[in-house]
Amino acid sequence: MEFSPRTHPQLTRFYLKSTEDSMIPYIWLEQAYERIAPFINKTPFIYDSTNDLYLKWENHQVTGSFKIRGAINKILSLQSWELERGLVTASAGNHGQGVAFAGNIRHAPVFVFASDHASPNKIRAMKELGAELHLVPGGYAEAEHAGIEYARTTNSTWISPYNDGMVIAGQGTLGLEVLEEHMETIPKLWVVPAGGGGLVSGIGCAIQGREPEFGLVAVQSEASPFLHEIFYHGTQIGVKELPSLADGLAGPVEEGSVTIPMVKNLVNDIILVTEDEIKKAIKYAWSVYHECIEGSAAAPLAAVLCGRITARPAVVIITGGNINPLDHAEILNNYSAGSFQVS
Repeated sequence: MEFSPRTHPQLTRFYLKSTEDSMIPYIWLEQAYERIAPFINKTPFIYDSTNDLYLKWENHQVTGSFKIRGAINKILSLQSWELERGLVTASAGNHGQGVAFAGNIRHAPVFVFASDHASPNKIRAMKELGAELHLVPGGYAEAEHAGIEYARTTNSTWISPYNDGMVIAGQGTLGLEVLEEHMETIPKLWVVPAGGGGLVSGIGCAIQGREPEFGLVAVQSEASPFLHEIFYHGTQIGVKELPSLADGLAGPVEEGSVTIPMVKNLVNDIILVTEDEIKKAIKYAWSVYHECIEGSAAAPLAAVLCGRITARPAVVIITGGNINPLDHAEILNNYSAGSFQVS
């Protein structure tokens, strides 16, 4: 049965929203779709009849993650004087790879600020793409603060991973790609991982432009529920962050981020999953779909498979595959593919 956002009893917060004050222009998404097309992959989109799920596999993207979409769109849009100043960003790894890749296209130097305990494989990938790495003690919050301050003091061009309309438009091309190729079969419920909210905002804008009556659920780890707290309580003050395998979703949201009103207007619910559920979803993806995915990408799959989202059919966005190989091997050895009791 087709999902109805107005009538489904589990998701009573679904309704047609007023988004005039929190939308980026739809034309930005269309322009981004054309602008980045020569540089990215159109990634696989499959239907799982057992679970009644549609899955979008961005782990097959050029840099192994959707983040390249927003980074390329932003950087291809910059003026030459902005490029000459150098490009500065903060990243757990995937956005930094996207910025470095796009910096190579535009022949601009790239400086990435990352946590000193970021995943080694992601640090290596950013360096291999030519980025100059600045490792900062602490977590993503400290890296972002250091990057913003560096950009300010050096008059460099700051490339936010999420707090930027052109980055959001680039991320939204993921939604447009699905809609362009599969519009007749797409259900109205979408499940998307969220950290700073750039991807879920971009996808929300894409869907709103085509199918105004839709359901959009964001998923975070319980270990880093900053956007969840903003969404439900209006503040992230006092949130305690714990280590998370979903490193791409970790860290607080920049104060005043443009994603905050967009998420509040476009997203219907933000669901939290445990680290254990994320690991089980990684094993499930490998065993059932034969796909290697990272923790951030596994969060929405975990939310569906563990029963927190029971509405079907649904689109699940799998955002990347850049997991530390040692972590992946350990998960495969310690978890069973049958860990989930699928509804």
